[in-house]
Amino acid sequence: MGVSVRGAVENVGLVGADDVVGVLGRGEVRVAVRAAGVNFRDVLNVLGMYPGEVLVGGEAAGVVVEVGPGVSRCGVGDRVLGFFGGAMGPLAVTDERLVAPVPAGWSFVEAASVPIAFATAYYALVDLAGVGAGERVLVHAVAGGVGMAAVQVAGYLGAEVFGTASPGKWGVTGLGVERLASSRDVSFEGVFRERLGGGGVDVVLNALAGEFVDASARLLVPGGRFVEMGKADVRDEGSLPGCVYRAFDLGEAGPERIGEILGEVLELFARGVFRLPPVRVFDVRRAGDAFRFVSQARHVGKVVLSMPREWDAGGTVLVTGGTGALGALTARHLV
Repeated sequence: MGVSVRGAVENVGLVGADDVVGVLGRGEVRVAVRAAGVNFRDVLNVLGMYPGEVLVGGEAAGVVVEVGPGVSRCGVGDRVLGFFGGAMGPLAVTDERLVAPVPAGWSFVEAASVPIAFATAYYALVDLAGVGAGERVLVHAVAGGVGMAAVQVAGYLGAEVFGTASPGKWGVTGLGVERLASSRDVSFEGVFRERLGGGGVDVVLNALAGEFVDASARLLVPGGRFVEMGKADVRDEGSLPGCVYRAFDLGEAGPERIGEILGEVLELFARGVFRLPPVRVFDVRRAGDAFRFVSQARHVGKVVLSMPREWDAGGTVLVTGGTGALGALTARHLV
């Protein structure tokens, strides 16, 4: 699934993907995709609001079906999750450094909901903002995938977390109402200023635009860090006086660091520090509906596309009652 002409979610449909069936390069793996995450960046790309040309479908979970020369971190048959370019289809290819084993007990849908949200939040708050214990962090859109992940990452780092979201979604954020304000208007500035006794926050993780950016910057203490993960209103460095401004894209971290972050995130899941986000699943053949759902901000947590299973001629089938009339016909058909 992709978009041939950007500008509307109605344009989401089948596109050619010759790149996923070619000869694998050194360190590459080919994965049979079982589920793929939908991110707001995908929606912006489809709508023509994201700079540059990027393939939709940046994360997925599935089974390794082929490995290229030099691959040592995974093998054929392994269940993996990770980062891809163009993962909303039956096959996807990526660098072996960008995948990791699916934790025991996780479904493919659950696994596909984790990579981008948690790696983005972790990179923003750990690598870029350097959040420390006791600091105050404001996370916008805390009911979304990255927002929910950021609340958990900031909490793990010992920070005091505040967030904005639509009031109807407050119950799923994991934050008490005293640490929440509406994301519908800039009244959050006054709300948090009052609750902080006239003080401010040390870090803002932002994905909003316009007056929301300015209101958020005014909440920062002198020398605070404004980390911008959105692309709708990127400012110049130094344009927000009194704070350190940093716009970023996760890809800038590079495959090695992204792989390390994914490993660190999964370790924290294994220790019970992080929890999976709520997930809404759409069949990939309803990708347009999924994109529209996300574009209207109707989701909480993550939206994931499930892939229809294809027949595996190399697999094994047990036919019980195989000597009966129907069983014998079924066995013959399979052969």
